[in-house]
Amino acid sequence: MAHVAPLPREAVPEFRERFDHYASTRGFVPNSILTMSRRPAIARAFMDLNRAVLYEGTVPEELKMLVSLIASQAAGCRYCQAHMANLSSIYHASDAKIAAVWEFETSELFSDAERAALRLALKAAIVPNEAGPQDFLDLASYFDDGEQVEIVATIALFGYLNRWNDTMATDLEERAARVAGRTLGPTGWDAGKHGARA
Repeated sequence: MAHVAPLPREAVPEFRERFDHYASTRGFVPNSILTMSRRPAIARAFMDLNRAVLYEGTVPEELKMLVSLIASQAAGCRYCQAHMANLSSIYHASDAKIAAVWEFETSELFSDAERAALRLALKAAIVPNEAGPQDFLDLASYFDDGEQVEIVATIALFGYLNRWNDTMATDLEERAARVAGRTLGPTGWDAGKHGARA
């Protein structure tokens, strides 16, 4: 059970348009954002950053979702793992690719460019951070400087979200739990303290 309950959508009418967008694209409004909405300035700043990082730029959205997934797996946040399995699926990653993300180095489902980005995400998301010069040399073979900024911004965004949701024990929404159960469940994923049943 979450330590701080999310607000009902109606409690923050100024976010109606954004919440409608989340509901139509993800299938629900994230409880994490509904909880942040207890301080609307924090929720607004987060939603703006989230949009700029994940939905603008030239790095494919599917790859950003998979980078977010591997970063969340490395950090151990099961809430974010479920969300990113859901969003990876929405942005056209196959169930097989989502399930194999932890085996990105050897799986034929991943390109060399994807491997470079996922390798950086894995190394940057663990503590202490293991990202180094070779990771950026590998990344530069496939991504320009602006795209490298997008990838690191994606990893950093999930540093915030992983801490937020794991600390708050945010309740997992049914759809995210269902998709994670389908895609990540066979590899051992469960909702843990986030409480939903896949």
